[in-house]
Parts: sequence; C-alpha cells; structure tokens
Amino acid sequence: MAAPAAARALRAVPRIRAVPEAPRHLHTTPACLKTRAARVRVGKGDKPVTYEQAHAPHYIAHRKGWLSLHTGNLAGEPGAAERAVEDAFLRRFFYGTFPGVLADEVVLKRRANLLVVCLVLVRGLPPAKLYFLVGYAETLLAHFYKCPVRLELQTVPAKAVYKYL
Repeated sequence: MAAPAAARALRAVPRIRAVPEAPRHLHTTPACLKTRAARVRVGKGDKPVTYEQAHAPHYIAHRKGWLSLHTGNLAGEPGAAERAVEDAFLRRFFYGTFPGVLADEVVLKRRANLLVVCLVLVRGLPPAKLYFLVGYAETLLAHFYKCPVRLELQTVPAKAVYKYL
C-alpha cells in the first residue's frame, strides 16, 4: 500500500533538469590607481572653490584641519562608529536648518560632555530669524543628545573664494 503512494508522489514532483554547462570566463579590468573621492574636478577656471575643497583629503592635518574633533578614534576608545553617524546627522541637520547660508563646512568639536558646533554663515537671513534658528537648533540637539550644545557662529558678507578651478 505504501509503494503505490510513494510512486504517485514521485510522479507529482516535477522533474529536475540538469543545468546546461556554461563556459566560465575570467573578467578583468585594468587597475585604476587614481583616487577621485572628495575632489573637485578641474574645469575651465570658472568654478569657485573654498580652501577646504581646493585641497585633497590626504592633506588633512597638513594643509587643512579635521572637521570633527573628538577622542573617539584613539586606540581602545569605543563608539567611533556612533560618532561618525552622529556627525553625518548633524551636518545634514545644519544644512537643512540654515538653507543656503552656510558659507563653509560645519566643524564639530566634542569636549567632555559638551558639543560645540562652529558655523560660518553668509549674511542672508534677518537677525531675528537667525537668533530663532540658533535657539531652535541648540534646544533641539540638546534634547536629542542629552548634553549641552553650543553654536559658535561667524557671519561673512559673501562666500570666501580661495581659487577658481
């Protein structure tokens, strides 16, 4: 009785076909030894760039400074990945909070429990709106990170152009 049931089950299972043999090839590409990340492409000489953009990333700590100052990257310190994610969030937050008026990159400094954010802004907002946005950002970030947040602002009449590429 079990044999006919097993035969019927085998007939119900679809036949498995063998995969046709395909030739295997090795695909190679020539080595690209140029690093192109975080570089501004040279154009016709009409593209204004700032000091930070003009220098390549390998000049950090030689010609330009770090944009995030903290002790998380020292040997044995936990939380380096969390600080990198926080830095990315803070930069996006400030680009959205101060739309079109950031003249240079956001510099983040962590001192013990204090978060200091340094911003260079173009004078494009009325002072009342600027003070409101500063208070809004400090209060909101203090609640998010549960630590005191201080904004250090500097205003300039226009974006500083280091050179044209």
